[in-house]
Amino acid sequence: MVEDELALFDKGINEFWNKFRSTVSDTSCQMVGLRDAYKDSIKAFAEKLSVKLKEEERMVEMFLEYQNQICRHNKLIQEKKENLFKLVAEVKGKEQELEALAANIQDLKEEYSKKKEAISTANKANEERLKRLQKSVDLYKDRLGLEIRKIYGDKLQFIFTNIDPKHPERPFMFSLHLNEARDYEVSDCAPHLECLAEFQENVRKTNNFSAFLANVRKAFTALVYN
Repeated sequence: MVEDELALFDKGINEFWNKFRSTVSDTSCQMVGLRDAYKDSIKAFAEKLSVKLKEEERMVEMFLEYQNQICRHNKLIQEKKENLFKLVAEVKGKEQELEALAANIQDLKEEYSKKKEAISTANKANEERLKRLQKSVDLYKDRLGLEIRKIYGDKLQFIFTNIDPKHPERPFMFSLHLNEARDYEVSDCAPHLECLAEFQENVRKTNNFSAFLANVRKAFTALVYN
């Protein structure tokens, strides 16, 4: 009985061991399969995640590049705006300069017109004076022995003769010209006459050149007899 029991016990143990080993083997195989499947899933997920991360990195890089381009474009636009403002300011400045220049040109034209009119008036007055001088020359040339010469500095030299009875050819002379104020100015009187300044003032006031010449001749004559 003991042997039978031992045989039965041994048989039971063997059966239990075989079942246990079979069970453990199946479980191990299942675990290994699950493990391999998990590894494959993790690997596939990792690969997908890596691809996704790379795509996101490219998206971030593209976003940063677009952002940099926008910043450069904004900076370029700002520079162009500033340059445009400067150009507008320069144009306005040029317009103001042109307006000022046009005003100056108009003033110069008006001033030139006034000066031209004044010169024309002065020339007419000079022509009248020259006509009177010529009449005086014609009147006194023979009677007073008067000769008129044009000398340097746009001056007229008046030479009297027939004053000194002892020396009829002896010259008595003075020079005359018009100053900047267009008034008579006498100089280079030989011999010198003290009253010449008074005669000059009188002819400026009266514009009577014939009387002026007569007074100068009388003064030279008085100088000889004195």
